[in-house]
Amino acid sequence: MNTRWKPSVTVAAIIEREGRYLLVEEETPEGLKLNNPAGHLDPGESPAAGCAREALEETAHRFTPTHLVGVYLSRFQRERAGGAVEDITYLRFAFAGELGEPVPGRQLDTGIVRTLWMTPEEIRASAARHRSPLLLRCLDDHLAGKRYPLDLVYTDPTVQVLQPD
Repeated sequence: MNTRWKPSVTVAAIIEREGRYLLVEEETPEGLKLNNPAGHLDPGESPAAGCAREALEETAHRFTPTHLVGVYLSRFQRERAGGAVEDITYLRFAFAGELGEPVPGRQLDTGIVRTLWMTPEEIRASAARHRSPLLLRCLDDHLAGKRYPLDLVYTDPTVQVLQPD
């Protein structure tokens, strides 16, 4: 059988305020890890809309993407029970933007332990706790001033049309 390769599309919020970056500490099969507020793109979403949703779910703050920082590809492998290897390739769209106030009564998404503000130096020093190597790459690109217009990523209106069952 011939299986078509499909990367997992993810979106990430690069949120900076006064020289600190907002990260989440989350439970993973490898233990507590640090990451940008990030997650999988859902059906019917543009990457920017998915990023705003994921940031809200993981930080309990509204987030408005204003720029694309970059598009990234990474591969993750881990051994599963029985010796099988899980092999996932991630295609990440990372956005910078404006963080709003916390949403009253909003809980953090399942698995998110807490949010924390960290300096670039603290983030680099915690590299062993990063969920993804892309956390540091996105930080470095943001610090280097990489900013692209949101319309660089075009979402055709057909994406948002719900298909009949």
